[in-house]
Amino acid sequence: MKWAMLVLSLLFSLPAIAAEPDLGQKTITKGQILRGQFNEERILQGFNAPLKSNGHFVIAPEYGLIWSTDKPFAITTIIKPTGLTQKVNGKQTMDLPAEKVPFMTRLYNMLGGTLAGNWVALDADFIVTKSGTDNKWQVTLEPRQKDNISMPFSLITVTGSQFVDHVVMQKADGDLDSINFLNQKLSTSPLTAEEAAELK
Repeated sequence: MKWAMLVLSLLFSLPAIAAEPDLGQKTITKGQILRGQFNEERILQGFNAPLKSNGHFVIAPEYGLIWSTDKPFAITTIIKPTGLTQKVNGKQTMDLPAEKVPFMTRLYNMLGGTLAGNWVALDADFIVTKSGTDNKWQVTLEPRQKDNISMPFSLITVTGSQFVDHVVMQKADGDLDSINFLNQKLSTSPLTAEEAAELK
C-alpha cells in the first residue's frame, strides 16, 4: 500500500493533461487545492474477489497529499516532502522520514515537475506514452528499469478528462490496483484547520 500511495502522489499532478504539449495543459498550481473521493479495487492473485475500499483525498502542492480510506477501515496516509505518516482510527502507526525512503523524495520531486508541465521529470524514470484529446486522454507510464525493486509496478495507466478519472497500477505478478476518482473540485480556499494540522 505504501508504494501505491507514493505513486499516487505523482499521478495526482496530472489533472487535465493533454495528449500532446501543444494542446495545452491545466495543472494544479500554488495556492490551489484539489479535493475529491475515490473507490479502489485491489485484485490479488489467490483471492476470488477484489478487495474494495473507498474514501476521500486532498492534495495541496505546497504541502502534500492526504489520502483517507473511510471503508472498510479508517486509514489515513499523509505524504509530505519530509516523509510519510499513516494513521489507523486516528492513531499513528507509521512515520517514515524521507531519508529512509529515498524513492519517495524522488517521486515528490517528480510531482513538482509535472505540476509545472515538465515531462522531462517523468521521462528519466518512465517511458511516457500519451494519446487522446483534452476531453478524453490516456497516459501510460512504463518503468525504464523493470527489475528495480523500488518501483514494483510494471505498468501504470492513467485516464481522464478535466482531472484524473481512473488509475490502474499493474504488477508483474498479475496483482493490480484500480482506482476511480469522483466529485473532484479545485479550490483556492485555504486548507481547513484539520487538513492544515495533518500537513504541518
